[in-house]
Amino acid sequence: MDHSDHPRSSSQARPAGHDHAAPAAATWAMAAQATLHCLTGCAIGEVLGMVIGTAAGMSNLATVVLAVALAFVFGYALTMRGVLRAGVGFRTALKVALAADTVSIAVMEVLDNAVMVSVPGAMDAGLTSRLFWGALAGSLLVAFVLTTPVNKWLISRGKGHAVTHQYHGH
Repeated sequence: MDHSDHPRSSSQARPAGHDHAAPAAATWAMAAQATLHCLTGCAIGEVLGMVIGTAAGMSNLATVVLAVALAFVFGYALTMRGVLRAGVGFRTALKVALAADTVSIAVMEVLDNAVMVSVPGAMDAGLTSRLFWGALAGSLLVAFVLTTPVNKWLISRGKGHAVTHQYHGH
């Protein structure tokens, strides 16, 4: 029987049981949740790096490098924690975290550090300064707002945080 003249509905486009291979429809809420998850790890590392660098009197460049490095460490660690709970090994969890978070963290770090260094005096203001903390909070907000569309795009292609879904039961 030839069905070539009958258009398939979208539910018939793939054999049953194979729908998991298609990227999920990425919603803004899903993208915001992924970005917030990423921001949490990034913010921990970013704040810690800025605090350590500022308190230690490090140069702006050294402080930014430290903050970025710690943002990646904490961002990956947060994702790995959830994936490890699913019972996979450390290497698999690391691979999932790298795939899930690298682009998001990189975009976020470029944005928030660009804001931080562009606010006059913020990097030199010191830990007791409202300017320092205001600039840091503002930089993280800018990073969240501008990284969310990137995460939406990644998720819609089955990349970014979409790779963690099988480990979190989403």
